[in-house]
Amino acid sequence: MPVATFDDDLRLAHVLADAVERTAVELFGSMDLKVSVTDEGALTTQATARLEELLRHQLQRTRPRDRVEGRVLEPTGQGDRCWVLDSLDGTANYVRGVPVWATLISLVVEDEPVLGLVAAPSLSRRWWAGRGSGAWTGRQLSRARQVGVSDTSVLEHASVSVDEVASWLFGPHGQGFAQLSDRVWRTRAYGDFWSHALTAEGATDVALAASMDRFQLSTLSALVREAGGRMSDPWGAEVVGPGTGEPTAVVVSNGALHDMVLGALAPSEGAQG
Repeated sequence: MPVATFDDDLRLAHVLADAVERTAVELFGSMDLKVSVTDEGALTTQATARLEELLRHQLQRTRPRDRVEGRVLEPTGQGDRCWVLDSLDGTANYVRGVPVWATLISLVVEDEPVLGLVAAPSLSRRWWAGRGSGAWTGRQLSRARQVGVSDTSVLEHASVSVDEVASWLFGPHGQGFAQLSDRVWRTRAYGDFWSHALTAEGATDVALAASMDRFQLSTLSALVREAGGRMSDPWGAEVVGPGTGEPTAVVVSNGALHDMVLGALAPSEGAQG
């Protein structure tokens, strides 16, 4: 039985990214950008809704039968194919003028992310992957190179990217995180999607996220998987698939280091509860 490919959907994902890029770049740093704070204390802006509207408009024209779920607007459509949109990942960076932000686009079929695209125009980079097609990076489809995770297998040689350092230090994995940071070669905080994209392309070996939701996970899990990496929560459980709904801490690695990282992060007895 032939394996389904998603090359046409990947090309569409790039079209979607093209459709929002100009607006996203124009609003970035604009005096017209309005910023507010959600009830949870997170920064938000009208750009998120505007970009999601543009993505949905394009999908309505090209994939009218597919479901669409986004961070801002209500879900639409029905069926086994669902486009999952995070129109602005890295909002805090976006509103402060830090160029580390991206649009995340994924396609989920029967609860499995089968493609993901990260479009970061301020970095002049995209990363994308489709099931069975490998992971790629470049400015566009016609000028791309295939990427894969690093072959680092010694923890003391590893480069680790981490976000929300305080959440790791003062959470259930605080002692383990401190020891891990002391053991590895270097620790940096590239943050948000960038940590995981860099691990997928082998520039870093491990990425730690204090909290990721399904809008981020759908895209990044597809990318990491096709690059040959591994993704789990800090206890080793799967974070993508049926029944995974709440935001969770995530460990991404090149695979070879994964169990070592989980072992290093393991909380001392009684710390988790």
